[in-house]
Amino acid sequence: MPKPQTPLLTVDAVIVFNKNNIILIRRKNPPFQGHLALPGGFVDIGETVEQACVREAEEETNVKVRIKKLIGVFSDPKRDPRGHTVTIAFLCEPVSDKETPRARDDAADLEIIPIAKVPPLKSKLAFDHWEIIKASGLIKET
Repeated sequence: MPKPQTPLLTVDAVIVFNKNNIILIRRKNPPFQGHLALPGGFVDIGETVEQACVREAEEETNVKVRIKKLIGVFSDPKRDPRGHTVTIAFLCEPVSDKETPRARDDAADLEIIPIAKVPPLKSKLAFDHWEIIKASGLIKET
């Protein structure tokens, strides 16, 4: 029997840094090249979504994280212009307070943004990352 066509699976990390900030990357590649985004990416075969989240966060931000909680599953078929992609988003924190964030891998740059300053960035965030950040409970939409 042929394999069914299904959506691609990704993960996104909302990383709380120094208690009052989150880490956002600036995307190096399309889609949304140059836009701010949550660190994240595709789940590899043989990997759990939790492992993928930790791996992608470190690959893009140089920060080893631990998952605090599941934020949710975001599955709008139009959330990614490349095609139907489902993401599982996690709230994360650095494993150590000695972590030094820096852009790596698919990140052209990295920004540490005070949580209070995230709402004005709503229109500048890639994909549905505003909805994910809002669902994390860290901010309230004004």
